[in-house]
Amino acid sequence: MNDLNKALTELSHIRRQMARTTEFRGYGPATLAATGGIAAIAAAVQAEWVQAPAHNVRGYLAVWLGTAVLSAGLIAVQMHTRARRMHSAMADEMIRMAIEQFLPALIAGLLVTVVLAEFVTQAVWMLPGVWQLIYSLGVFSSCRFLPRLVMVGGAWYLLTALVCLGFGDARALSPWTMGLAYGAGQMLIAAALYAGAEGATDEE
Repeated sequence: MNDLNKALTELSHIRRQMARTTEFRGYGPATLAATGGIAAIAAAVQAEWVQAPAHNVRGYLAVWLGTAVLSAGLIAVQMHTRARRMHSAMADEMIRMAIEQFLPALIAGLLVTVVLAEFVTQAVWMLPGVWQLIYSLGVFSSCRFLPRLVMVGGAWYLLTALVCLGFGDARALSPWTMGLAYGAGQMLIAAALYAGAEGATDEE
């Protein structure tokens, strides 16, 4: 029994090491592109229904946190099914690794949102920039097991974050600071994943 346990432990260790050196293909380009479209729709919804976000913080948060939950749900469902198809036996380890890379950024973004919205309301205008900055860090941290071109998406989010923070006032809450940033950013990442998948296919 001890030999069996030892063998299973070693097998698990080998699988983990293989997962860490394998490019993750669980993110589907089409799904990520769709989340970019969802961001554009959310911007239109904000423009119509939350026209003074600085004075309607709850409405603003409802639009964008709802968009984030919807997008994350789509990505999670598709990642689960796609990873099992693309990585078979290593799927669970690959999914766990992908979550570990992005989860700290998501938690940090949520906590900062709560603090600013509840205790520093005069700084709520910083939220779009902070969200984009934290998201860029999540993208960069995931780049080590994704196609290198994904770094372009991380750089885009860093740039848009700095632009939003550079406004220095409620102009950063404009619907298109989020709609353009995430609409274009997700499209860039989707294109990078598609190009990476095409390159991997050519190599094979």
